Amino acid sequence: MTSPDRITKTTCPYCGVGCTLELHLRGDFIHRVTSPFESVVNHGNLCVKGRFGYDFIYSPKRVTAPMMRKTPQRPGHRTQAFDLSEWREVSWDEALDHVADRLVEIYRRDGSDAMAVYSCAKATNEDNYLLQKLWRALFRTNNVDHCTRLCHAASVTALLKSLGTTAMSNTAAEVLKSDVFICTGTNTTENHPIIALQMKKAIIERGAKLIVIDPRRIELCDLATLWLPLKPGTNVVVFGAMAHVILKEKLYNQAFIDARTEGFDAFAASMEPFTPEYAEAISGVDRNLIVAAARLYASAQNGAIFWGMGISQLSQGTASALGLIHLALLTGHIGREGTGLNPLRGQNNVQGASDAGAMPFHYPGYMEVVKDENAEKWERAWNIEPGGLSRKRGLTTTEILANAKPGGVRSLYIMGENPMMTEPNLNVTRHHMEQLEFLVAQDVFINESGAFADVFLPATSWAEKDGTFTNTDRRVQRVRKALEPRGQARPDWQILCDLAGRLEQRLGRPSTAGWIYAKPEEVFREMANVATMLKGVTYARLEQVGLQYPVPDEDHPGTPFLFAESFPAGRGKFFPLEYIPIAEPPDDEYPFILTTGRLLEHWHGGSMTRNSQLDVLYPEARFEIHPIDAAQLSLKTSDVVRVSSRRGTVVLRANVTEKTTPGVVFIPMHFVEAASNLLTIDVLDAQAKIPEFKACAVNVRIASESELTNPGAVTERGRY
Repeated sequence: MTSPDRITKTTCPYCGVGCTLELHLRGDFIHRVTSPFESVVNHGNLCVKGRFGYDFIYSPKRVTAPMMRKTPQRPGHRTQAFDLSEWREVSWDEALDHVADRLVEIYRRDGSDAMAVYSCAKATNEDNYLLQKLWRALFRTNNVDHCTRLCHAASVTALLKSLGTTAMSNTAAEVLKSDVFICTGTNTTENHPIIALQMKKAIIERGAKLIVIDPRRIELCDLATLWLPLKPGTNVVVFGAMAHVILKEKLYNQAFIDARTEGFDAFAASMEPFTPEYAEAISGVDRNLIVAAARLYASAQNGAIFWGMGISQLSQGTASALGLIHLALLTGHIGREGTGLNPLRGQNNVQGASDAGAMPFHYPGYMEVVKDENAEKWERAWNIEPGGLSRKRGLTTTEILANAKPGGVRSLYIMGENPMMTEPNLNVTRHHMEQLEFLVAQDVFINESGAFADVFLPATSWAEKDGTFTNTDRRVQRVRKALEPRGQARPDWQILCDLAGRLEQRLGRPSTAGWIYAKPEEVFREMANVATMLKGVTYARLEQVGLQYPVPDEDHPGTPFLFAESFPAGRGKFFPLEYIPIAEPPDDEYPFILTTGRLLEHWHGGSMTRNSQLDVLYPEARFEIHPIDAAQLSLKTSDVVRVSSRRGTVVLRANVTEKTTPGVVFIPMHFVEAASNLLTIDVLDAQAKIPEFKACAVNVRIASESELTNPGAVTERGRY
């Protein structure tokens, strides 16, 4: 094996686990990736993406020079341009001057409400902090959001309402201290493989009991004591029935409830209708399983709950997450090692991007934009006149595009996101993208969204820049530059600072907020000095190991688990809940419930893994259907099927499997050739504004091979 000339220690750019990587380099080529055993996050273990998924940075599809469209785009007539012949290469000065001129023109004409930006869960904390700062400080808008709105916004909303917090209460590895834990709405072995290894160890070596609550028979079901196969969208009724059993059998922790919670009586009264019999009728879960799960969790010494987007990506996502929070408050399984409420974050830095203020309702540190005292702190930090920052809550990702029209959002700046893969109801999303007056994409590849842009700004990959990511454990970790940028690509933070200087000059506000930084560390210090949960985090302290916030000062060791003494909200709050069905239940015309998700070999919208050799491992979308349903349709594995909802159609091959349950079908989200989000519904959770990705009605028809191989054969309704 070729010896490396250097090894760079960094953090994985994929899921929220945040594994430590060692990049073995020779020249400008990464030829091997390992992980040190002493890593506190992954102990030398890596999944297939972490170990082999780095080669996308060498993809010939990567665009490494600034580009502008040859043909000017007009609102309502904007088209996608994947062919580079439709673009012209320009200098950085020409590209950034044009971006600055157009943004200022639109801002002066239409005001703050016309401006919007998508930040990025793949980018560093420093990148995200600067992007939200730029739009807030210079364009005076809170129309700032990123993909947390499409994954765990409901979890964040519920945690803020009940506890005054936003993240996992404990460390994932603490599952080894749990004697009972619940996994619900998370296919952990595929989405967070290293955390799943720790879960398996807890079961096999330490005798922990696992309760899986999920409509799919995920791999962890093989090790579970109980599996509750609920219908998608019935989380509230199942969690409510578990609470009902705990209340009726007096399995709750009265001392904890009295000392540390409020609202118990009203909540308990609201749980009266949620009998196990009622829950069985709604969810399809055997009442005896519900009773057994409630008893097992309530009687644990250390009970923990882990959940994923099967909980949050529903129109009742906030209520679903509250249902889990209530179980922890009822039993007192929070505030101790091996317990807690643990939403598993999907992307490498979705936690950090949220912490850094890439959201429409909060400044960095989850400081609400509507409160004067919070805005005043950032006005002082950014040297902005008193009252200069907007006190109005901004638009969310889905709302930004829905408002792309005259009198609404006219310009959109996208850093690293791909709404044309990740938004629901993509035919409508396409229409909204077409209505924009000016669109900028800052990314590594020209993806399905960047192809609509007027200007493309080439950014570096994670291996070509410095900064920090924050993993799902609230652990801030270093990202280190291992390679020089490809071509003319530049780190996101440098692009943003260069653009900000040009914008300030044109707006007549030179140097108001300060945009000259020597290195990302200076950006982090600016953020942490106001977002005090990070105040004690420094690059020097991160040199060897990450720190879990809150870290209030430089002598503080970090906080592996939260709420030992109190909650940020004071007392934990119970809320009365009611069950509201999914927005689109199955019927005679559309008899199946579609749920969507991720695969081990791929990640998110596919912009990285589908430009990697990982694509060879799972090269096409597969439609999962249970053998009972397949038999009724005379369908077998590898048959071509047409799957349709009221919004669109996709054509793909079937996989007949008991991994799903009767009446429930599954399509992964990574494949543009059969984009699951052509089918999903764009109804939103009223509180969190998150779409209902995890449940919509579809029908299934056997299709011909020619429909699969010839995209033109797909009906117009299903194309985008």
